[in-house]
Amino acid sequence: MSAEQVSSLCDQLVKAVTVIMDPASTQRYRLEALKFCEEFKEKCPICVPCGLKLAEKTQTAIVRHFGLQILEHVVKFRWNNMPRLEKVYLKNNVMGLISSGTQSILEEESHIKDVLSRIVVEMIKREWPQHWPDMLKELDTLSKQGETQTELVMFILLRLAEDVVTFQTLPTQRRRDIQQTLTQNMEKIFSFLLTTLQQNVNKYRRMVGAPQEQEALTTPQKTDLAQEPKAQANCRVGIAALNTLAGYIDWVALSHITADNCKLLEMLCLLLNEPELQIGAAECLLIAVSRKFWRSPSWRFPLTFFSSTFYDCEVGNIVTSCVIWQLREITAGSKQGKLEDRKPLMVLFGDVAMHYILSAAQTADGEGLVEKHYVFLKRLCQVLCALGSQLCALLGSDSDVETPANFGKYLDSFLAFTTHPSQFLRSSTQITWGALFRHEVLSRDPLLLAMIPKYLRASMTNLVKVGFPSKTDSPSCEYSRFDFDSDEDFNAFFNSFRAQQGEVMRMACRLDPQTGFQMAGEWLKYQLTSPVDTGPMNSKTGEGLCSIFSPSFVQWDAMTFFSESVISQMFRTLDKDEIPVNDGIDLLQLVLNFETKDPLILSCVLTNVSALFPFVTYRPEYLPQVLSKLFASVTFEVIEESKAPRTRAVKNVRRHACSSIIKMCRDYPQLVLPNFEMLYNHVKQLLSNELLLTQMEKCALMEALVLISNQFKDYERQKVFLEELMAPVAGLWLSPEMQRVLSDPEAFISYVGADNKIADPVLEDPSGLNRSRISFCVYTILGVVKRARWPAATEEAKAGGFLVGYMPSGSPIYRNPCTEQVLKLLDNLLALIRTHNNLYMPEMVARLGETFAKALDMLEVEKNAILGLPQPLLELYDSPVYKTVLERMQGFFCTLYDNCFHILGNAGPSMQQDFYTVEGLATQLLSSAFINLNNIPDYRLRPMLRVFVKPLVLSCPSEYYETLVCPMLGPLVTYLHARLSQKWQVINQRSMLCEDEAADDNPESQEMLEEQLVRLLTREVMDLITVCCVSKKGVEHNTTAAVDGDDDEAMATDVTPSASAELTELGKCLMKQEDVCTALLITAYTSLSWKDTLSCQRTTTQLCWPLLKQVLPGNLLPDAVSWFFTSVLKGLQTHGQHDGCMAALVHLAFQIYEALRPRYAELKAVMEQIPDIQRDSLEQFDSKLLNPTLQKVADKRRKDHFKRLITGCIGKPLGEQFRKEVHIRNLPSLFKKVKPSLETDVLENEDGEGLTALFEP
Repeated sequence: MSAEQVSSLCDQLVKAVTVIMDPASTQRYRLEALKFCEEFKEKCPICVPCGLKLAEKTQTAIVRHFGLQILEHVVKFRWNNMPRLEKVYLKNNVMGLISSGTQSILEEESHIKDVLSRIVVEMIKREWPQHWPDMLKELDTLSKQGETQTELVMFILLRLAEDVVTFQTLPTQRRRDIQQTLTQNMEKIFSFLLTTLQQNVNKYRRMVGAPQEQEALTTPQKTDLAQEPKAQANCRVGIAALNTLAGYIDWVALSHITADNCKLLEMLCLLLNEPELQIGAAECLLIAVSRKFWRSPSWRFPLTFFSSTFYDCEVGNIVTSCVIWQLREITAGSKQGKLEDRKPLMVLFGDVAMHYILSAAQTADGEGLVEKHYVFLKRLCQVLCALGSQLCALLGSDSDVETPANFGKYLDSFLAFTTHPSQFLRSSTQITWGALFRHEVLSRDPLLLAMIPKYLRASMTNLVKVGFPSKTDSPSCEYSRFDFDSDEDFNAFFNSFRAQQGEVMRMACRLDPQTGFQMAGEWLKYQLTSPVDTGPMNSKTGEGLCSIFSPSFVQWDAMTFFSESVISQMFRTLDKDEIPVNDGIDLLQLVLNFETKDPLILSCVLTNVSALFPFVTYRPEYLPQVLSKLFASVTFEVIEESKAPRTRAVKNVRRHACSSIIKMCRDYPQLVLPNFEMLYNHVKQLLSNELLLTQMEKCALMEALVLISNQFKDYERQKVFLEELMAPVAGLWLSPEMQRVLSDPEAFISYVGADNKIADPVLEDPSGLNRSRISFCVYTILGVVKRARWPAATEEAKAGGFLVGYMPSGSPIYRNPCTEQVLKLLDNLLALIRTHNNLYMPEMVARLGETFAKALDMLEVEKNAILGLPQPLLELYDSPVYKTVLERMQGFFCTLYDNCFHILGNAGPSMQQDFYTVEGLATQLLSSAFINLNNIPDYRLRPMLRVFVKPLVLSCPSEYYETLVCPMLGPLVTYLHARLSQKWQVINQRSMLCEDEAADDNPESQEMLEEQLVRLLTREVMDLITVCCVSKKGVEHNTTAAVDGDDDEAMATDVTPSASAELTELGKCLMKQEDVCTALLITAYTSLSWKDTLSCQRTTTQLCWPLLKQVLPGNLLPDAVSWFFTSVLKGLQTHGQHDGCMAALVHLAFQIYEALRPRYAELKAVMEQIPDIQRDSLEQFDSKLLNPTLQKVADKRRKDHFKRLITGCIGKPLGEQFRKEVHIRNLPSLFKKVKPSLETDVLENEDGEGLTALFEP
């Protein structure tokens, strides 16, 4: 095509690009222009000449960028079909653009440089080294032309390393060829990078007039104005060289880093004092010294990759989970170096290196808070942390490394970061402190032991919660504004930081417990005598009281945490005769004598009482004083506020006191037992006033009594006591009126006042007393069932009358002294549960009064927890627990529902066979707990499964599986499957609807809440089935973290089904019942295509195969087998984009196909329906599988073959679904393995000469 045609087409393209980028263009014109440009790139045969013309220097930057994009598109998508001469023409012209087709280094736009380097790298990925052996020489030649070309060469080398090693964006063989060639030439590449860095840094320093002496490196100098552009150009190249080095340091052989007496490390240390280059130098240094501990390049990205915002983040946290998985692949192949190889890194503990590191830190810190300097300080802090980790790894191992001479200087500098105003920097040092205090050699070092008091002193400051970004009351606040978006973010970070600090303090106190205790005592005494400073912001609780931001409270809070940490560790570390009992008792007396009306400070005082309580075991005569202090706090009020709602701070004090009493009775029952009568009389006195305590507080005190009664170790005596304790509850619970109320939903609504219309929703609550009576009964029953137990020792249980016989297996059978009392109350409890379930019937909901129309809805705090919304900080303490009577009603229904099921869940473990042998128990439970489930919302069904069904089933003796568990679980699992299937169908349909069609009365937040609830319920159901059916050795089923965990972040480790997963006895029993077996299998396999990744991965790895394996020996219907297999493939379609799920599902599909294909030809028919399946490859796989005479291929190769077959049904992320595939052809392999021929096998040489030849020099 002629030059005129090229020019004409280019003019049209320029106009189109201008329209696309012009903000004033209409959407229609912009779309037309975009369509024209895309069609041109896809179809036009003269893309190369047009792209080169548009990329000329005379064009605007936007047009040039588009021209270069055209060339990149040609290389990525047309290269395989281009004639060789055209490839050479394009390559030469692109290299010509680098040579003379760009503006100078300071003028050229960064996006032009980026796309130009991308084009060259794309060509390298397709042609080097086989068809372009001189590539490195050409780049070297280019770099000699000037700074502009040198910088572009750096960009090319960096991008090449990223694509080949870090991101692995090319086929395996090409990646291996390029990486091995890079490795072979690494000495030259590293030499080139270091020379470039050194030359440009020297030129830069000469031009800015910096002195050459090393000691004067930190002296700032002024630049000659005429030389400034040239100096800046050299500086740019230096930065580019450092960025490129950062792309190689984390995977090259360690010998390159430590070559020439660690020349690279020395150079990096020198550059730490060069303001323009120090961040890049620190980044490289960090990567070099972190190699063992950051085992793959997954954590490191070049400085040019992220904006400055990312650099405010911790390096280790800036990589997304999807990238992390991709990078795991190369971990095994990374040249990390043996422990011995990393000894040269200890040169960084030398005088020179340590001097430059410390002087750089002092200079950066001394210039105030500047973002650039702050980022540098973060990197430098991480370098010191990594150095500490290397030292811990090398010292004490088989190597001959000794404690460095500068270890004391290192500790001083590290402590400086721990005492820096930035809370982020303080937190960054904690893990390394922990490693040092835990180290077998360093923990005995006198320098580290001398540092413990300094560290603890620093911790006393660091534990004080200051530095909120919105405030100005601390130097930390200014730094926090760089690191945190809001006070809530800072609060979450600080809570985690404080917990981490507590761990490290305990490690330090294990080495020096006396010092920690002494400091805690001094701080405690100081706080007890200091006047209260409420600060500018008073609490809403009352005038002159602290808020959570008050200076006095933050000090008390920090001191309390410090005391608790060090005192508990002291008791664990010191022998009994070494405990400073007198000092401890003195402190306890001071605390007991301290009086305050501030609820926040009193809560801290109570924590200190608990921390110091172990001293009472040495002086039991102080127990009455402790009890007196705690009981006084149980009834704490700021003022006589019987009318006003209590604030959360006041309620926390009262609950704190109750919890302290329970903890004391649980942990030190023998100590409290002699004072039982005094305790009992005190509790009876408090209980006699119905309004003095809340129901929860009453029951907490009763729980404490029950815990002490367990020490009677006399069945009859404890039974009499529990009968007396529960008499008021039994009288109220079994009264005719209560029986009527509990059995009739209408009567219940009326009794609790939910049908009223309240004029004053804050103060007026006529039925509050009725609700409190029901709550009191339920709380008491729960407390007794939870706490009443027989003695742990069999002999004591036998002597006390608790042992009633033995199971056939030989296990002892105990009786619980609370059984008789609790079973008396069971019928009414089941009636209440039945009534509560029926409240959700539409006709019952309609009976709720106007004020209480939403009484059965979720509390706002529950919604926020599910949606992950943070609670405003101040509201946690200063607002009333329930602001209105509606919130009190919602809280009543929520707590009542949960507690009823807690009772049933605890009844099995508590009363054992006495509960499981209740006549018709299965029928009673089915007609109460499982009634009207269709109307029960998800947020009520979740706790029922977690706190009732799971513990009931898991603690049930095997004798009652068929009479109780199977009749209950069969219908329940069937129902739950139908319910969840319907809900997931609604969610799937909703996601297909356009936004315009969404109902106005169902806002997005409500949809999100409903979806998240379905996810959480799904996890709850699958977890219930898993723990019932599967026993996995070495794994405990922990539901709390599992159920509410983050969705995809938890994807990780367990990607293949465990071979050790076997069915439990209960699981085998359930699978024998045909209806239950069907329900379990259908639920497990259907759930694989529900859109909850976490549930899918757990079900795949733990549940699906063990269940199916159980029915394999039987005769499965062909349709059922096809359905199982199809369900797994559907799961792959839904979750294939998540690597953890994909690996587990592929393994499960492979297991099913391999186990069942020989018996069921239908599975092959299913495989043939997979899109883009290669029939020949399937036939080959099948023939090997069905022919037992053929030698079995290795399991991994069979699995890889199978995965390739089913690739068509593996789902992709949305961003990849419509992406045009890039095809890079393999070139003739450079590294072929030569197989030895059988005829010349030296081992088979009859004379044995061949064998001896192996060992000849």
